[in-house]
Amino acid sequence: MAGAMAHHGRAFAAYEARHFLWRVEGQVGLITLDRPERKNPLTFDSYAELRDLFRGLVHATDVKAVVVHGAGGNFCSGGDVHEIIGPLTRMSMPELLDFTRMTGDLVKAMRACPQPVVAAIDGVCAGAGAMIALASDLRLGTPAARTAFLFTRVGLAGCDMGACALLPRVIGQGRAAELLYTGRAMSAEEGERWGFFNRLCAGDRVLDDALALAGELAAGPTFAHGMTKKMLHHEWALALDEAIEAEAEAQAICMQTGDFRRAYDAFVAKQRPVFEGN
Repeated sequence: MAGAMAHHGRAFAAYEARHFLWRVEGQVGLITLDRPERKNPLTFDSYAELRDLFRGLVHATDVKAVVVHGAGGNFCSGGDVHEIIGPLTRMSMPELLDFTRMTGDLVKAMRACPQPVVAAIDGVCAGAGAMIALASDLRLGTPAARTAFLFTRVGLAGCDMGACALLPRVIGQGRAAELLYTGRAMSAEEGERWGFFNRLCAGDRVLDDALALAGELAAGPTFAHGMTKKMLHHEWALALDEAIEAEAEAQAICMQTGDFRRAYDAFVAKQRPVFEGN
């Protein structure tokens, strides 16, 4: 991971997104889903561009954490009814499979990028928008957040973009089953109590709080954060003995980093460590 980032490094501050807003503040990349008049729905193009951005972030040299949020008091209303749902009803099976694989590839790309991803969620968070939130590493919500995996309400299965794998691991099998079968909205209070939200914030503070959290992570030992993210994902499929061995190997790699030495030297000098991500 670190070798790939060092060898093929790219700066993303100058990246110009076409289908959402993107900017880099310090070492934090901020994605803003920006169609507030429609509660920020996704289109074929925005799906693909989000997937490509997260794939590219594997090689980013200037982005150490990412925040995703929506404009206008809502997070994301999912796939656009007119620009996605309608056309899907007229597609052939190979075309449909191309689309469903592409949407799943967005979740894969979010899980594969080494940067922690923080979702700042206000208002409507539905369908594919709920999946973007779920695929993030950490989620901050507001009391007005309403999260719905509403696929069943349009005649589809709840197993969309990895929902049946990810959601039970975050909130538990029974709660996930209820939301995926019924398509009902999970309230903000339920979301915090069930572990979907790491915490709730005031509506006018959620983005600032998410940026502050991402900034703290970006200032930390980012090689080690990337390893933590990789192992959180990788160890789902491992038995306990295999997981412990994998963590032994991962930690031994982290013990060779400059950040590990910097932390020790700072401790000895009674100073706060300044991490450099290598």
